[in-house]
Amino acid sequence: MANYVTFETPKDLSEKVYNAIEAVVRSGSIRKGTNEVTKAIERGTAKLVVIAEDITPEEIVMHLPILCKEKAVPFAFVPTRQELGAACGISVSTATVAVDDLGKAGKIVEDVVNALKGLQK
Repeated sequence: MANYVTFETPKDLSEKVYNAIEAVVRSGSIRKGTNEVTKAIERGTAKLVVIAEDITPEEIVMHLPILCKEKAVPFAFVPTRQELGAACGISVSTATVAVDDLGKAGKIVEDVVNALKGLQK
């Protein structure tokens, strides 16, 4: 497990996170990439942040869990950046994703956020 990963996300919850992102992509909006995600957190528009666990160098995303806690933004870790990119509907991998506008995926994102509350320290 990477140094920046502060809790283990169960496999079934990771699948729900991917499904939530896919649902948001269809009807809402997301931000991809560490710079865009950092801006979304700082501006207060991020509803959920998803960070891949297989990022090297780790310094690229190390600040995100701390920033999310500071701004009270729920966040999750998923195993691979390739699957995270696929969930976003893009053919390349992405280190991070922020959900900006829930669109019609409000219920599924809310379920994920509620499940995450029990895991975050």
